Amino acid sequence: MGNLKGKIVFITGASAGIGQATARAFAREGARLLLAARRLERLENMKPELLEAGADAIYTLALDVRNREQVEQQIRSLPEEWQPIDVLINNAGLSRGLDKVYEAKVEDWEEMIDTNVKGMLYVTRAVVPGMVARGRGHIVNLGSTAGEMTYPGGSVYCGTKAAERAINDGLRQDLLGTPVRVTSIDPGMVETEFSEVRFHGDKERAAKVYQGLTPLTPADVADAIVWAVSRPAHVNIARVLMTSIDQANSLLFHRKA
Repeated sequence: MGNLKGKIVFITGASAGIGQATARAFAREGARLLLAARRLERLENMKPELLEAGADAIYTLALDVRNREQVEQQIRSLPEEWQPIDVLINNAGLSRGLDKVYEAKVEDWEEMIDTNVKGMLYVTRAVVPGMVARGRGHIVNLGSTAGEMTYPGGSVYCGTKAAERAINDGLRQDLLGTPVRVTSIDPGMVETEFSEVRFHGDKERAAKVYQGLTPLTPADVADAIVWAVSRPAHVNIARVLMTSIDQANSLLFHRKA
């Protein structure tokens, strides 16, 4: 996949999980990595490994995608050589709680909506005009099987991922007639910090989510992202829906005794 060598790949939420695995995958392709996350120290600690893996260059920035002014300022103030972004990976996202709608914390709703929906929109709005002006680019949005089917206690998170799917498809329509491509990668269960974040640091409860089955790994999802981005320029992969062999949808799992 040598066509990615030297391309500027901007990954949000790059300090862990799918974002970190995606950075590794693009590093192996010789890409230039523009990495953003709230935890800047983690990004800095990743640099030696990514350079060793083959990254052409790395630029890191502290970014909370929920903060529109910060997003706009950070993108606007990038060094000139980092401004022509070729690939945007809208990966930053999270889930909070597993409560019934009428019992849930409003703060959890706001964090999910502000990150998963508004944050994705803020970054997209800041980056995509440049892609259109340059006549090249690819936006990859991280969706979920949760955007296809709701499950008990997850309605607001599922709602944010249903919104991602609609925004992704609408953006692809809006960009029709330009060379800019748009893809949604929609994984099922992936073993990351996701469940630990959802349960506010309760590691024991988070571990039970994956008991008795084999989930996807972050590297599996990163591989799908790189595959979609590395297709010939005239090919747009609209959506990739992916699960492990032990998952059929958001509700149906095969758990071994």
